[in-house]
Amino acid sequence: MDNFSPDIQFMRMALRQAEIAAEEGEVPCGAVIVKDGAVIGKAHNQTETLNDPTAHAEILAITQATQAVGNWRLNGAVMYVTKEPCPMCAGALVLARIEKVIWGMTDPIRGGAISKFQILNTADLNHAVEVETGLMENDCKAVMQGFFQDLRRKSKERK
Repeated sequence: MDNFSPDIQFMRMALRQAEIAAEEGEVPCGAVIVKDGAVIGKAHNQTETLNDPTAHAEILAITQATQAVGNWRLNGAVMYVTKEPCPMCAGALVLARIEKVIWGMTDPIRGGAISKFQILNTADLNHAVEVETGLMENDCKAVMQGFFQDLRRKSKERK
C-alpha cells in the first residue's frame, strides 16, 4: 500500500492518538473517524483519566463524530483504530451505523469484531459493519507491546 494513501494517513493519526494514550498511562488504543474524506472524530483511551470504563477510544471518537455531523447515525463513515474493537465498542459501531472499520492489530483474546465475538456481522442485528484488518499492524503492535513492556519494567523497579 502506498505510504501516502488516505488509509495510511488516517491510521497514522490513530497511532498518534494511541501514543498520546500511552504517554498518559492509558492502554494505547487510538481511533479516527472519517466521513467524505474529513476527520469528524478522533480519540484515545481515557478510562483511567476519566475513571470511566466506557471511555474507550472508539466510544469517545463516535461521540465526537455524532456531534460533528449532528446525527447519531454515522452512515458512510469509516473508523480507523489501532486494535480490534472490544465487544462494547463493536456494539457501538453497529448502533452508530458505521460503514466500515479498519484496524491494525487483531485481539484474539478480547476482540469483539471477528476474533472472540463476531458482533459486527451478526445477522440478527440491524446493521453490519464492513471490516478490514492488518493495516499498519506491526506499528500498532509495537505501540501496544512497548507500553506493556514499560509497565512491567516500572513495576519491577518499584519492588
